[in-house]
Amino acid sequence: MRFSYYPGCSLDSTAKEYDMSVHAVCKEVDIDLKELPDWNCCGASSGHCTNLKLSLALPGRNLAIAEKEGMDIAVSCPACFLRLKKAAYELSHDQKLRQEIVRIINMPYESKQKTRHILDIIYNEVGLEVMRKKVTKPLEGLKVVSYYGCLLVRPPKVTEFGEHENPVLMDEVMEAIGAEALDWSGKIDCCGGSLALTRTDIVYKLVDDLIGAAKRSGANCIVTACPLCQANLDGRQKGHKDELLPIFYFTELLGISFDLLDTKKWLKKHLISPFGLLKRYKLI
Repeated sequence: MRFSYYPGCSLDSTAKEYDMSVHAVCKEVDIDLKELPDWNCCGASSGHCTNLKLSLALPGRNLAIAEKEGMDIAVSCPACFLRLKKAAYELSHDQKLRQEIVRIINMPYESKQKTRHILDIIYNEVGLEVMRKKVTKPLEGLKVVSYYGCLLVRPPKVTEFGEHENPVLMDEVMEAIGAEALDWSGKIDCCGGSLALTRTDIVYKLVDDLIGAAKRSGANCIVTACPLCQANLDGRQKGHKDELLPIFYFTELLGISFDLLDTKKWLKKHLISPFGLLKRYKLI
């Protein structure tokens, strides 16, 4: 399987461990990721709320490049995923608007390629059975709650991710690699990603609610597929200093269960060290 890979700004910088684990896991399960040449920011930081045409031209240019490459796009960041999906949705439903964006980006675009999140690709194209066979180190002892956040599942008509009120893809992946996936109330609640720098007081409250819900479910860690969510949950557990929960990317846990090289390099980049938890259950 080959995909044009759009890393986006976060995975090219602050969430480098996510990017590295995505590439390592995809290589292990025979997914060939070819980085989109000359990609640009998708506009998720502020472009999407500044100007309509800008919000479509930024992701639209990436979509046009992928169309030229002739492959569907694989995306790891839900914010990037939503911006690309939103642009494709709007431009496929408004011919006049699409012509205007094509003029702005000075590139042809006909809405031929699909945008898919890497979790969807691994779950639906690789499959749970293949993942079970790849496991050499089952994640026994890890009691995880899967945190999908806001942007991966909403709005459902745009993201087309599946069940948007109670998504289970990540839960089933965790079960396939030997972890215990617990049910909880916070899997699609907001962590305050867009307010991380402007209203930290709100972010601390939202994170506190999520960590509390995770602990009440019996979890000893949280797994996510979003660099913004991971950054907030990993760095804003102000009200739980007595018992900090490690926050993993789902691809990091896949890599640990597959016993891939370099997993420790990814985990060293976390603010809340996961090594104590992993050593307790002899997973590293």
